[in-house]
Amino acid sequence: MVAEIRRIGLADLCVHQVCLAGQCDFAESLAVLKSHGIQRTALWSPMIESYGEKAARIIWEASGLVADSLCVAELLAGENNLQMMLERAEKFGARTLVMITGGFIFDVVGGIDAARELVLSRLIKADELARPFNVQLAFEPLHPMVCGNRSIVSSLAEALHIIEQLGDQHQIGLVIDCYALWWEHNLEEKISRAGKLISNYHVSDWLSDTRDLRLDRGMPGQGQIDLIKWRRMVEQAGYYGPVEVEIFSKERWWRAAPDLMLRSIIDGMNRFY
Repeated sequence: MVAEIRRIGLADLCVHQVCLAGQCDFAESLAVLKSHGIQRTALWSPMIESYGEKAARIIWEASGLVADSLCVAELLAGENNLQMMLERAEKFGARTLVMITGGFIFDVVGGIDAARELVLSRLIKADELARPFNVQLAFEPLHPMVCGNRSIVSSLAEALHIIEQLGDQHQIGLVIDCYALWWEHNLEEKISRAGKLISNYHVSDWLSDTRDLRLDRGMPGQGQIDLIKWRRMVEQAGYYGPVEVEIFSKERWWRAAPDLMLRSIIDGMNRFY
């Protein structure tokens, strides 16, 4: 018997601020989210910086929205950068700080192999650095296509292998992103293994005719990923937190009216994801 998935509502839906990054600034994006009854978002650090952190905090605190996360810290950018991002996440009340490795564009001698050798020790240090903050680090593996400049951890299997080496006392969670991981084999077993580590669950769709390696994600239901099956897998693994829609769409949705984008996301709930 196939287990039923829960029926999600607006209280369970997190629409990432970056979904509106092409049409809106920091304040405008929050206003659009609120106008559609969205209660949760993931804050996007470049949008905060463009608006100005002090001004953005005033707008944020008045919004009444919940921050499921702040995106995104880069492990290979160094401790000072991570410290700054943790401080920002705490200032904005984010539940998690999403963390990727970053690519090997930073000052890493020896290319990708040398960079990979740094990941475990950097994660150990990141875990220590995060302890004083009321924010959980959430580690996200990304698709192999962005290995050079975004993440040198390119599969859930690799992320699990690294995190399991941290031992039982670490406090780092895992971000499960359908778009990044949908191609991987034996996902049901790996997601089950991730279990209680899952801290965030990201949804968008893979377009067969994608025009951009990073900035052409599809609206759920318009692509090739069985997102209902994905949600069943993460819920069977024990995750019942927010379902987070995260769409980067430079040439498609970022050219559409923000209201149309939000209506499409909401209309797709429980039908496509």
